[in-house]
Parts: sequence; C-alpha cells; structure tokens
Amino acid sequence: MRTDVIIPTYKPDEKLISLLDALKKQSVPPSRIVIINTEKRYLDTLMAGRQDVLSGVDVINITEDEFDHGRTRNEGAKGSSADALLFMTMDAVPADTELIANMQKALEQDNVAAVYARQLADDNASLSEKFSRQFNYPESSAVKSLADLDRLGIKTFFCSNACAMYDRTVFERLGKFPTDMIFNEDMVFARRIIDSGCSIAYAADAKVYHSHNYTNMQQFHRNFDLAVSQAMHPEAFGGISSESEGRSYAKAAFAYFKKAKRPLYFIPFAIACAFRLCGYRLGKRYDRLPHGLVLFCTASPKYFYRHWR
Repeated sequence: MRTDVIIPTYKPDEKLISLLDALKKQSVPPSRIVIINTEKRYLDTLMAGRQDVLSGVDVINITEDEFDHGRTRNEGAKGSSADALLFMTMDAVPADTELIANMQKALEQDNVAAVYARQLADDNASLSEKFSRQFNYPESSAVKSLADLDRLGIKTFFCSNACAMYDRTVFERLGKFPTDMIFNEDMVFARRIIDSGCSIAYAADAKVYHSHNYTNMQQFHRNFDLAVSQAMHPEAFGGISSESEGRSYAKAAFAYFKKAKRPLYFIPFAIACAFRLCGYRLGKRYDRLPHGLVLFCTASPKYFYRHWR
C-alpha cells in the first residue's frame, strides 16, 4: 500500500524536524511527503543551514490569507496516486517506526475508510492533559460505524487529523474535506464516511506524541471555534449534543485525579472546564453575537474577516 503524507505548517519549530526524521525512518516509508507551509519566511528561518531536512519533501508555500483547514489539506492531496493519504499536524511526532505500517493494517480492514492514531501526552504535559489523552485515546483499538451512533453519540464521528489516514479513493468519492472551515474538518468528513456506510478505525498501536498545555483562555477560544464549526455544519452535528460527552469527561477526570492521589487537582480542572463550556455555548450562538464579541472569543480572527467579506 502506497501512502502520501500531507502536513500543513505555520511557524514550525523543532517538532517538525523530529516529525520528518521519524517519517523517513518508518519501516514502511511514505511514498511522498508534502508540506503545505503558511508564510514562507517561517519555514526558511527554521531550515536555515539545514536544508537537508527537506530532502525528498515537496514544499508548497501559501499566504496566511490562503490558509483554510479543509482546502489547504485538499491541495496537499491534489494529484496523489497513492492508495492512502496520511494527514498529520506539524507537532505530532511518531512514537516508533511502525506508525504507517500499523495504520495501513487498520485501513485494510473490511469497509474501513479512515483510521486515526493514538495520541500520547508529551513528557512535559500537565496532569489534565495526560488525562485528556488517555480519555480520548485509550489502549484498545476500535472500529466505529453507523450502528454505533446511539451508543457513542458524537464520538462516532471522532477522528483527528493530527494523525489520520484515509483511503484515497473514498476520500475523493466523498468530496474531500469541506472548505471554509474554522477547523474540525476531520469530524465533518468523518460524518460523511459514517453516513456513506463505511467505518472509521481507531488504531491504538499506531502512536504519536501530541499534546498541548492550553491556558484557560486558550481552552475558551478553542471551544468557541469548535462550537462554531458545529453550528456551521448542522448536516454533521445537528441533533447530536457534545455536552453529555463533557459530563462523562468530567466524571472520568475526577476518578483519574483521585487514582493519581491528586484529588485537589480537580479544582483547577473544573475551572478549565467552565471556560470550555462558556466558550462552547457562545460559539453555538456565534451568528447572534456582535462581530466585536466574536473576534474576542475566537482563536481565528482572520477566518471571520474572510467569512464576513
């Protein structure tokens, strides 16, 4: 199975170099690596004096105004003749040499059209971030289909483009990622996959290091944008609530902190959850808010300037 890897970048750091190095060391190497880089000067600065890192890598430079979470990834996949497309973010680093091999194995299962990898917390991750990665990316693999909708709810469509592989033929047949996306293009497309009768696999043995220590306000901004993406795509999220999933998340977190003998850690965690919930509820109503308030709430003001034009 031939696999092309597509990586959008913006202000990349040393993690991108670690990612590219790890991809070149895979037991099943990618047939092609494509970087869609926003603003050429940032990648040039990182690679100054070490252009060998980009040997064998196709780089396409775009401007910040041209970036779109869906369209940019589609551009990276344009012209591919590979069997599979592996989309990664620049800060997701393979944990071993078997990432691509294990994702291909999962994609070869009957009726599976997409596979997403297990995300492990970095060594410097906070306790709440370590919990989040364990909650969303457990040790056991799974395959999800439309038959799981009543049981899993919105988690049926959970699929992260931090590291996700797609059958190229199905990807193109279903129209590729939606464009004009603030983000969450992966879950909107995952809904199309499920509705088409195909399945999505979670490969627990395909692992990347990927985590963030967000501040409370960063959580607020991120959840605002998450809710905006859901409000803009009722065909994917209409009638399916995320808030019940949030309650399960909080309950599991308390048990996790208690087991770690850090029960009081639930206090700052609960405060962070309040920021998330506030951002989410405002985001669901973004179209009824003054533009100035939307720009305060979002992490992506350039998106709204383009959207309102």
